Amino acid sequence: MTPPGPFAGSHTRRIVALGGGHGLSAALTALRLLTDNVTAVVTVADDGGSSGRLREDFDVLPPGDLRMALAALCDDSEWGHTWRDVLQHRFAGQGELRGHALGNLMIVSIWELLGDTVRGLDLVGRLLGARGRVLPMAAEPLEIVAEIVGHDPGRPDEAVLVRGQHRVASSPGVVRSIGIVPTCPAPCAEALDAVGSADWVMLGPGSWFTSVMPHLLVPDLADALVATPARRLLNLNLEVHKGETRDFRAEDHLRSFAANAPDLRLDVVLADPSVVTDAAAVRSAAADVGAELVVAPVATRGQPGVHDPLRLAAALRDVIG
Repeated sequence: MTPPGPFAGSHTRRIVALGGGHGLSAALTALRLLTDNVTAVVTVADDGGSSGRLREDFDVLPPGDLRMALAALCDDSEWGHTWRDVLQHRFAGQGELRGHALGNLMIVSIWELLGDTVRGLDLVGRLLGARGRVLPMAAEPLEIVAEIVGHDPGRPDEAVLVRGQHRVASSPGVVRSIGIVPTCPAPCAEALDAVGSADWVMLGPGSWFTSVMPHLLVPDLADALVATPARRLLNLNLEVHKGETRDFRAEDHLRSFAANAPDLRLDVVLADPSVVTDAAAVRSAAADVGAELVVAPVATRGQPGVHDPLRLAAALRDVIG
């Protein structure tokens, strides 16, 4: 089915979006207006909340980011929206189900029944009428390991090793380096195939060190990103200086990218005007990784930290063609 309206022109493009959490959901909500051939490759390092509990109890991939990506790709119909809301429903109360998302429980149940992670995700996608596919970035759960300066407020100048996505993401310190355990995880073959056959590969937006950078640390996936004939786009966050990247500027993100993936070249860096405080510096840092800087408004009016799906889709359409 061809997307309606002004975004119908690029519906045949094969686009792979890499990330996790709310950032990836924002990207997918925009991309589904451009193409039916979108594949989300999702981080599998979450160890907090409902996902962390299910990961520990059942020794499975954390389902939460995968669930959010599936929900973002739901069919734009009463059926699709109803099942999206079912997946996203989170239990309240004081019992053992408190805090669990129903979709997380459903996904883990289907994995147990089918014994196949990818088939299970495809089945949930069919239930949603998803306009695209959702795949994990690795075939086994990962642990984020970061060296963080100031993690302990009592020793603000000391670097310590912090393990776990939740602890890294919520640390008050500054991330100096990032890694994953295991260092060479089992790959998801379907994700590697999607990257290899894509027209465009898009990284971000999302939590820089726990949702975006981990993809570049999975050796087989990193090799696929280097080898793909696809063009590569980095979509910078709207709040580059907060959270895990406290006090970063847009150019610092690009330098961090170059340090973590020295062999990977980009074609385009997309940035909202609000994050380009020094255009010359950002343009220079983009050129250092092989990319052209494209500045376009993608934030929601009146909500500078929130992507507007239509504005992001329009900016991506102008880049992708």
